[in-house]
Amino acid sequence: MKSITKKLELLAPAGSFESLMAAIQAGADSVYFGIEQLNMRTRSSSNFTVEDLQQVTALCRQHSVKTYLTLNTIIYDHDISMMKKIVDAARENGVDAVIASDIAVLHYAAKTGVKVHISTQANVTNIDAVEFFAAYADVMVLSRELTLMQVSALAKEIKRRRIKGPSGHNVRLEVFGHGALCMAVSGKCYLSLHSDFASANRGACVQNCRRTYIVTDKESGAELEVDNEYIMSAKDLCTIDFLDKIVEAGVSVLKIEGRGRSADYVFTTTKCYREAIEAVNDGTFSTEKVADWKSRLSTVYNRGFWDGYYLGRTMGEWTNDYGSKATKKKIFLGKGLKYFETAKVGEFLLETQSLRIGDDILITGPTTGVIQHTISALRVNDQEAESVQKGESFTMALEEKIRPSDKLYKIVDAQ
Repeated sequence: MKSITKKLELLAPAGSFESLMAAIQAGADSVYFGIEQLNMRTRSSSNFTVEDLQQVTALCRQHSVKTYLTLNTIIYDHDISMMKKIVDAARENGVDAVIASDIAVLHYAAKTGVKVHISTQANVTNIDAVEFFAAYADVMVLSRELTLMQVSALAKEIKRRRIKGPSGHNVRLEVFGHGALCMAVSGKCYLSLHSDFASANRGACVQNCRRTYIVTDKESGAELEVDNEYIMSAKDLCTIDFLDKIVEAGVSVLKIEGRGRSADYVFTTTKCYREAIEAVNDGTFSTEKVADWKSRLSTVYNRGFWDGYYLGRTMGEWTNDYGSKATKKKIFLGKGLKYFETAKVGEFLLETQSLRIGDDILITGPTTGVIQHTISALRVNDQEAESVQKGESFTMALEEKIRPSDKLYKIVDAQ
């Protein structure tokens, strides 16, 4: 395969400091995150506060990673004050752009000189919409229902018309590359609002679509359980096997969904797509590498994979089970106690389960991010040991520094 010189920006989710560090460690070019309540993951991720913003942006600048702040819910009059506070904080802390769709946010950001990326909630599906939003934004996050042929046509027309954003450069296109897909067009769903008075468009979706249902005949009372498949619950998007086609279509930014996901999910997905992008760039992208990446992607949370609408499918692929289809799962074991830097040894307390040589472990923490390790030696009471039992403290060699706030997990095959 020939190499491709066009740079594809890899954008990773950050719903916590653990996930933020995981994204940085795995090679993300940029991260997106929410603060306070005006973002589409208000319910499902911990989010950051305005006070966290300085630390987040400083950490990302230290690693040359761009920061995009999600401000993408619909905005009511009582939200205006908070919205302005968030945009002002973004400007003061050097956030690279806010992701938004509400006109109020676009208007205020333009007045205050804050860059904008148009959210997928704006449902950009045609070149005239791109031209309209170009007055406010340099990047358009396209509707998730477009095919690659349609994406390519938009990229070519932007170039032909020379459609430029506020920066004076041609508008760039962003697409979702991996993660959960909503049954509704660009996430505009009202099911959660009607059932639980929790608006998906305000970041409070309760995910009714992921459940099983019984259909009742109102005249006869007969009931039918819809058990063959979760007909509203789409499989997770995975584009890694045709990433080269995404690059060729003229996409500039590839986004991984998952601000509500764990740090190990962020690390694994970002790492796989980082490797895939580099393989496309240097001409080594191959079916063998794709098979390895998909195997690794399947080890973390997923509802099964499909390729979305990019390759021209007219209907979605629906999951037939509730929850994750991950081939691996993590079991909480305990916490970090201390790191001996000279000896490069970490000390831990095993609060549950047991641990033995040969086990695969995962360590996560706000500063540590993600450490994946296979145990080759253990010491209990300064003596070599084959295993560790609940309640015991132990040490093991680790190149990476761990901290008292870190959590220790064992990785096992999912049953």
